[in-house]
Amino acid sequence: MPTRTEYKAGTPSWIDLMTTDVAAAQEFYGRLFGWEYVANPTEQGTDYIMAFKKQQPVSGMAEQPAEQSQAGIPPMWNTYVSVDDLEATVAKVEAAGGSVMMPPMKVEDAGTMAVIVDPAGAVVCCWQKIQHAGAGLVNEDGALIWNELITPDPAAVTGFYSEVFGWQPETMTMDGNDYTVMNVDGEGVAGAMATPAEGIPPHWGVYFAVDDCDGCVAAAREAGGQILMPPMDTPVGRMAAIMDPQGATFSVMTPAEPPG
Repeated sequence: MPTRTEYKAGTPSWIDLMTTDVAAAQEFYGRLFGWEYVANPTEQGTDYIMAFKKQQPVSGMAEQPAEQSQAGIPPMWNTYVSVDDLEATVAKVEAAGGSVMMPPMKVEDAGTMAVIVDPAGAVVCCWQKIQHAGAGLVNEDGALIWNELITPDPAAVTGFYSEVFGWQPETMTMDGNDYTVMNVDGEGVAGAMATPAEGIPPHWGVYFAVDDCDGCVAAAREAGGQILMPPMDTPVGRMAAIMDPQGATFSVMTPAEPPG
């Protein structure tokens, strides 16, 4: 169902954007997805922006830490995976071949989080809820629909994710290329594919559902975005890849069949 109040452990449940210009990002994504925003002051003295669609939280935004931008790290979308026991999850990371970038940290009354790195270098966040389970709306126009790992050799890292999140990988052929679906209790919760071109570092990408892929791409171009992949039809829907004006990349998709 599109409205969610809980997430099974191992399911991507939240995304947020770390960007160099939060106000400009709000304007850009608001034009694309019809988001409305609420600014939440944090203990660090900065605002964490909550984006809403149909009065449900769909994503977050915050200023990218200065040390990241100074190091040349571009703005990016982060993927958060729900876990039942954050400490136990993080304890599995190094033995599975990964590393812990940020140990468990309480985020006020929302939950606790940690940031980990898989063996190939892709960064993913872990989330244990207190009051905030994650996105309240998914699989609808302007909301998260899929999370996807882009990595040179998916088979080399699926074992890591199986150990840490309990995922069961299933590889299939799609348009002549291998695609791996990560399952939790038989349900696909995320995907993984080989890096499509040289120079793209391992990372977790996000897909937003849209009613009109071509119209969204046109709106993104008019708003200052760069079209990395023009709309194309795939077995699962019509999709495109976009870079926002600050440099964060994301994809949009009009699904071939309405998701459940």
